[in-house]
Amino acid sequence: MARVVKKAVYGTLPSLHSRVQLLQREPITRNSQQNSITLEREDSQSETSSSSGNSSVECSPRRRDEFLRYEDSDEEETYTTSSKISHSFVDLVSQRSLGHGHPASVNLEYGTRHLLTNGNLREHPTHLGEMNKIFCSQWLNGHQIVFGSKCNKLSVYDLNKKELFSIPLLTSLQNRQPESQCGIHALAINPSQSILATGAENTNDIAFYSLPTFDPLAIGEGAHSDWMFDLKWLDDCFLVSGSRDTTMALWKLEEAYHPKVINFKALAVKRCKTAEKVRALAFNKRDIEIAALSLNGYIHVWKANTFKQIGTQKLHHGTENVCLGYHDERNLYAVGSRSHTTVLDARSLQPIQNKNIASPYPTCGIRSVSFRGDILTIGTGTGSILFYDLRSSKYMLFKDTTKEIVFKTSTGWVAADDSPQAMARYTPAIYTHCYDSSGTRLFAAGGPLAVERRGNYASVWS
Repeated sequence: MARVVKKAVYGTLPSLHSRVQLLQREPITRNSQQNSITLEREDSQSETSSSSGNSSVECSPRRRDEFLRYEDSDEEETYTTSSKISHSFVDLVSQRSLGHGHPASVNLEYGTRHLLTNGNLREHPTHLGEMNKIFCSQWLNGHQIVFGSKCNKLSVYDLNKKELFSIPLLTSLQNRQPESQCGIHALAINPSQSILATGAENTNDIAFYSLPTFDPLAIGEGAHSDWMFDLKWLDDCFLVSGSRDTTMALWKLEEAYHPKVINFKALAVKRCKTAEKVRALAFNKRDIEIAALSLNGYIHVWKANTFKQIGTQKLHHGTENVCLGYHDERNLYAVGSRSHTTVLDARSLQPIQNKNIASPYPTCGIRSVSFRGDILTIGTGTGSILFYDLRSSKYMLFKDTTKEIVFKTSTGWVAADDSPQAMARYTPAIYTHCYDSSGTRLFAAGGPLAVERRGNYASVWS
C-alpha cells in the first residue's frame, strides 16, 4: 500500500498575505472584544428605543479605526486546511514523475503479498551442474545472486546472461585444513554493500571480498577450531561469527582496501555458555544484541557493544534448530525446528501467543526462515515453501479461496545413487531463500536432506 501526503500548490492563502500582519491583529482583536460587546448592547438599546417611537435618539457611532472580528470566517477555514493523505499508487507515481517533494512511502510487503495471493509467481529453475547442496545465498543486485555450496564452491549466477561464475576461494596463511570439509554455510554483505564475508578454503576461517568486483581483501583465521556456521555484520567494520566448536568470535576489518590480501586475528573469541554447536546468528539493531541459536535447543543473547553473553533461554521445540530469523520492525525472532516455527519476543525470548506455528507436514524439518514485512517465509526439508501471515496468525491463502499458498519445488539435480523408487519419492530441502530488494522475486535453493546424498536445487520464483 502506498502513502502520499498531498499538499496544495496554490489557493491556500492570498498571494500577498503577510503572516506578521495576521499575528499583529490578534491582540487588537482581544482588546476590541469587550468594546464589541458594549457596542452590541448599545445597538440593542437603540433599536428598542426606536421601536418605542423615540426617533430622536441616535445610536453611538463606531470608531473608524476599530477592527471588527467575525467568528465564522471562510478565510480562516481556508487558512487552517490540513494536508490530505492518498493511498493510491497512481498518486505516488504521478507525484514522483512531476518531481514534487511530497512525503511518500510504500509498504515493502505489498507487492509480495499481491503476487502471492493472486498466484502470479512461477518457478524458473536454475541449472547448476553437479554442484552439491546450496547452503546460503544473497542477492547482489537486480540480476546477480551469490551462493555457497557444500562442495566448498562460491558462485555467482547472472540471471540476464544465464551464466554461472566461480569465485576463487582464499587460502589461510598456515594453509591449515580441517579434518573434514563442511562447505560454505554462510555469507554476509555489510550495510554499505561494499564487502562480502564468507567461508575461506579452510571452512574454519573467514574470507573477505570487495564488491562488486570480488577482489580479495583479507582472511580472518585462528578463531575457530571447527566449522564456521554463520556470520552477521554489526556495521561496516565489525563482524560476528559462530562455530560448531561452540565459540563466537568478534572481528574488525580495519581497512577496506589493501594492495595485497592480509591475514588477521579476531578481536575476541568466547565460548557460548550452555550451547552445543552455535548454528545460526541474528543481529538485533533495536536492542544492539546478538542472538545465537545452538543445536541443543537454546537461544542465547549477547550484548553487541561489550560482546558479553547476558542470557539463555530453553526453547519449547528444541529438536533440529538450524535456522533463525529477525524482524526489525516488530522486534521478533523466528526459530525453526523439526515440525514447528516458533516466533519469540526479542525482549523476553518468550513465544508470542498464537505464534507457535505447526508445519502442515509433520517432521518435515524447517530449514530456512525469513521475514518480509508481516510475511514469514518458511523453507522446509520436503521441497515446500510456506508463507505465514503474522497479522491474521495463519498461513496465507490464495485470494477469494480457502486454499493455502504452498510452493512445491521441482527436484533439481540429484545423483542417481538410489533405487528408482527412492528417486521417485525424492524432494529437495530448502536450505536457503532470499527476496530481491523489490520483494517481487524469490530465490530458493538447497539439495538432498540426507547427508550421504549428492544433488542441488535452485530456482527463481517470479
